[in-house]
Amino acid sequence: MYRASKPLWIAAVALSVACLSSTAWANDKITLMVGGVEKIIYLPAALAEQLGYYRDQNLDVDIQSEPVGVEAEDELLAGAVDGVVGFYDHSVDLQARGKFIESIVLIGQTPGEAILVPTRLAPDIRSPADFKGRALGVTGLGSSTDFLMQYLSIKHGVPVRNITLIPVGAGNTFITAMQQGRIDVGMTTEPTISRLLNSGAAHVLVDMRTPESTREALGGTYPAACLYVQSSWAQQHHDLAQRLTTALVRTLRFIDTHSAVEIADLMPAEYYAGDKAAYIKALRDGKARFTPDGRMPIDGPPTVLAVLSGFSKNLKGKAIDLSRTYTDSFVDAVK
Repeated sequence: MYRASKPLWIAAVALSVACLSSTAWANDKITLMVGGVEKIIYLPAALAEQLGYYRDQNLDVDIQSEPVGVEAEDELLAGAVDGVVGFYDHSVDLQARGKFIESIVLIGQTPGEAILVPTRLAPDIRSPADFKGRALGVTGLGSSTDFLMQYLSIKHGVPVRNITLIPVGAGNTFITAMQQGRIDVGMTTEPTISRLLNSGAAHVLVDMRTPESTREALGGTYPAACLYVQSSWAQQHHDLAQRLTTALVRTLRFIDTHSAVEIADLMPAEYYAGDKAAYIKALRDGKARFTPDGRMPIDGPPTVLAVLSGFSKNLKGKAIDLSRTYTDSFVDAVK
């Protein structure tokens, strides 16, 4: 229940959702796995629920959170979930292994990630060129943070054999690993980034939270957070895929037309990680990462392919058909 002091439009949203929840309505069950539902990069998945947009589409969406993106991918391939809100690059990597998934809604046009270095090591580690012999923290082995860390190491002249990749998850587990010295640097997202910066425990080494800084780090637009499904599922459940797309595109439009404060006020308190002001600032500073309409930028998939080809043995000698890694057809059909 929202306090009376909140803006009237928020109270109206809350009342609408409450009325819907008390009404009997037919619905179709969909299970989504999100690669860390509290991460700001995946905000639309949870915000759509808060706004009642899934219900508007007669969908009963069960959102499950799995902090490691590669494990969410495995759940999708096993048929345990219908879709995943995770990184687009998995669709390219999997095609090289003969498996076909596709992004049907692009949520983020940047990774929304940053590589952090503990303050105590900042004088010694000034760029990825200093990664040699270091322990690098990633969400999980085979995750998108793993992909990006390997690419940036190689790009700056440090072979993968000269680094150690350590899976440390996100949030509190990431922070603990950095504080205890288990990792020398690490890649993570908001609000974890702000928590470490605000405490003075870390500094940003490589920033991929804005379109400009992402192009500088990776050489182009890097589509990241998206809703991806198995290609066969999209074909067999076209109506469900369309309704799910409609809910998420409406959410992206909401993000584009409302302030960070208005958006944050709709989210559960636990998403703030104990600091709502920092959450709002991180959301405000990073709003440009979200696409306003869910469409894939034309220059995005080639950048992802170039990044993965820079280090992945899976892609060596493989012809990747990027047109099969995403579709805008569902987004284009949203009125």
